[in-house]
Amino acid sequence: MKANIHPNYGEASVTCSCGNTFTTESTKPTLRVELCNECHPFFTGKQKLVDTGGRVERFQRRYAQKTKGRAPKA
Repeated sequence: MKANIHPNYGEASVTCSCGNTFTTESTKPTLRVELCNECHPFFTGKQKLVDTGGRVERFQRRYAQKTKGRAPKA
């Protein structure tokens, strides 16, 4: 490996937008993030699947209309 081409890798302080702080290792001394394990919906259990605009139902209606007149393949 070549000498003096790699950045310094050390301890970094991470601050989330929710106010949570923790330490990790990085090439930068401080990091700011929008989501962390304390406020992310997947980790907090508050995640909900939202069917925006009824996409599933709309797909099922379109698919059902196209297959009504067809004969089954033999």
